[in-house]
Amino acid sequence: MTLSNVPALRNSADGSSPVVLDRREGPYGEVVLRRRGPHGDSSHAVYEIIANGCFLMDTADGRSERLLIDAALAALPADRPAPALLIGGLGVGFSLARAAAEPRWGRITVVEREPAVVDWHRSGPLGTVSADALADPRTEIVLADLVAHLRAPGPRYDALCLDIDNGPDWTVTEDNGGLYTPAGLAACRERLTPGGVLAVWSAQPSPAFEQSLRNAGFAGVTTEEISVARGVPDVVHLGISAA
Repeated sequence: MTLSNVPALRNSADGSSPVVLDRREGPYGEVVLRRRGPHGDSSHAVYEIIANGCFLMDTADGRSERLLIDAALAALPADRPAPALLIGGLGVGFSLARAAAEPRWGRITVVEREPAVVDWHRSGPLGTVSADALADPRTEIVLADLVAHLRAPGPRYDALCLDIDNGPDWTVTEDNGGLYTPAGLAACRERLTPGGVLAVWSAQPSPAFEQSLRNAGFAGVTTEEISVARGVPDVVHLGISAA
């Protein structure tokens, strides 16, 4: 499914007219950074990322993006030293900022395929969310497609926290669908250490994906919910690789 066919599952809380700050043609189509909020008042600005005309995410909330990190850490053994974390999708930076604020994490790798998104953090307004995290010596940004990165040889991680789609049932681009197939989940499992955690963000619960995790050999499959102002809750699907 292409972005032009995907409704705006993450709704902005601000009703003011958006202002386009940057518009670029990326490797997977057009990406846009917009700002909402009172004119001239940057302290109350809400930043939005739009891809191929579809609203993806904004800085209005961030609870579920933080839950993605917190739930993965809570599912790991408490005595595991400096667990290595991979975050799939930089987005507006909430997940990275949450991870970097937790001293227990070791290496933090963020895989982001859109150069524009990385630029908006390094030299643009999204740096207000991520500047401290980007300066953290544990943090590494990898500019790559997440699905290809996971399928390639590479180091293992103690947690994979993935947020590149509106959910397993509503992908941003058709190629992302491969992440949620048996082959894609097997690739995730291979990149996890024994007892490692796979956490997947979704804008709606997916019982079918829960079953896919079990079928792929993940144990302890659970779903944690975050209520939203309108519609179904955001969720984080969790599964644990075999020890």
